[in-house]
Amino acid sequence: MIVELNKINKTYNQGSMPVQVLKDVSLSVDKGEYIAIMGPSGSGKSTLMNIIGILDKATEGTYILDGEDVSLAKDNRMSDIRNQKIGFVFQQFNLLPKLTAIENVALPLLYRDVSKAKRMKLASEALERVGLGDRKKFLPNQLSGGQCQRVAIARAIVGNPLLLLADEPTGALDTKSGEQIMELFKKLNDEGATIIMITHEPNIAECAKKTYHIRDGNLQEGL
Repeated sequence: MIVELNKINKTYNQGSMPVQVLKDVSLSVDKGEYIAIMGPSGSGKSTLMNIIGILDKATEGTYILDGEDVSLAKDNRMSDIRNQKIGFVFQQFNLLPKLTAIENVALPLLYRDVSKAKRMKLASEALERVGLGDRKKFLPNQLSGGQCQRVAIARAIVGNPLLLLADEPTGALDTKSGEQIMELFKKLNDEGATIIMITHEPNIAECAKKTYHIRDGNLQEGL
């Protein structure tokens, strides 16, 4: 088991009024699974994604990642876990505009103190995996939206993470580019990647092997 969420609650304070965003959410994800979490705007799916990605902490409940209770982790340990065990793919790519594709992909390895030669080798291999071996020296503004998302995926997988988190990965892409990205996720999952994807699009969710729905902070499997 890679991910174990048990009765996760998240409450924010809006002024003097508490607002509960997640309500007793439990979720288990095994190695090699590919799941989609669907929900309308305001349903709590982004909050859930942030907690799974250790970008935020639950108000109540436990979160076990790869056998470690990250609910108790301090900030420095949380940063280490994110860098070493989780790969992120965002809707807007989040590439640094002045860095080439290979430099963007290599960036997470810099924070692991990996040597420059090895960083470039691993980044090159990751770009080959996503079909951009001939675009390594290109800047983001020289690439299409679909290519930028491929670079972002290469950056997410370059450190061989335990878990790949994708937040609306096709949201900024045209239909054809979105389909290509979904084909790439399928390929990565077939190769053994564990993927959790947030989306509001039913046709994108259908690409996953299992679908959960979140509404008003409650998570349920299936329709």
